Amino acid sequence: MRIDKLLSEMGKATRKESARLARLGKILVNGAVIKKCDMHIDPEKDTVIFCGERIVYKRFTYIMMNKPEGYVSATEDGREMTVLDLLPEEERRKELFPCGRLDKNTLGLMILTNDGENAHRLLSPKNHVSKTYRFKSKLPISEGEKQRLELGIDIGGYITKPCKIKLDGEASGEITITEGKYHQIKRMLEAVGNKITYLERITFGPLSLDTSLERGEWRYLSENEEKKLLEGENI
Repeated sequence: MRIDKLLSEMGKATRKESARLARLGKILVNGAVIKKCDMHIDPEKDTVIFCGERIVYKRFTYIMMNKPEGYVSATEDGREMTVLDLLPEEERRKELFPCGRLDKNTLGLMILTNDGENAHRLLSPKNHVSKTYRFKSKLPISEGEKQRLELGIDIGGYITKPCKIKLDGEASGEITITEGKYHQIKRMLEAVGNKITYLERITFGPLSLDTSLERGEWRYLSENEEKKLLEGENI
């Protein structure tokens, strides 16, 4: 791998910036100053120091975010702030994207990554990766309505897959689904004459929202969390 590619992938500098800093003697490889960034290295074995910082190579990045209200789940938007705007520039350089979408006013657990292949697998309907949401509704949910929702309900020409609902009040609880149709949970409640007033994702597959994260805060997934996520999980 070329040094400038390594620095770009790790979000440290663009290729143009890398070339400029190399000329200034800011990049060392195995203890030696290099003046050009077209040098090929083994990122797993060679030691690269960039502006005094050792660069530890990691092919893909996985981030857990506690999404706040008012941000859209996109890499860019001409009118709205996106979840990527909550990250520092160094992370935005890594070409991260949301692994699945949350509506603008839906809160909670969001995974951001630059691993396109595994993100596609995690989002594929055939893999049935479960997502659990805390919700509140405008009206009470009867036992009959709960059963209709759990069995699958028509949300406008599409019958949803079976889900699980655990009520902890007349108009609140948790719902676990294995798909992610547009505004799905809101449309499901509308199909029984109700309305969602609060929605927060609290799990994605085997991962649970880190409750120490305030709204808008984020952290990297641990190695164990990455392993569990990539191993896959079915409802």
